[in-house]
Amino acid sequence: MSRPTKDIPRIAKMFANANVVISAWDGTLLIGVSRALTDYSYCCYLSDLAVDVAYQKHGIGRELIRRTQSIIGEEVSLILMSAPSAMAYYPKVGFASADNAYVIRRKR
Repeated sequence: MSRPTKDIPRIAKMFANANVVISAWDGTLLIGVSRALTDYSYCCYLSDLAVDVAYQKHGIGRELIRRTQSIIGEEVSLILMSAPSAMAYYPKVGFASADNAYVIRRKR
């Protein structure tokens, strides 16, 4: 699940249309980001959670998730699709696996 990081207009549109964007910084260096779409009532899709490799394993991802949850509230389910490389991470930070998800893949 790679992101179109070289397509700057598309990335800008992704962030402009998100409901919840939280970033983590080390001085002026962006080291982490979460981006979510929510109705603030029932569900929230955590579409991006990324932490710079050099800053991983320091609780930054966990804190980004916690802050997202504090914004959306306890009545809202937090849902995500994991990149294969992160499948072992999400259970460690409180996510339960779900077998009832379906997807229609984008064409590009």
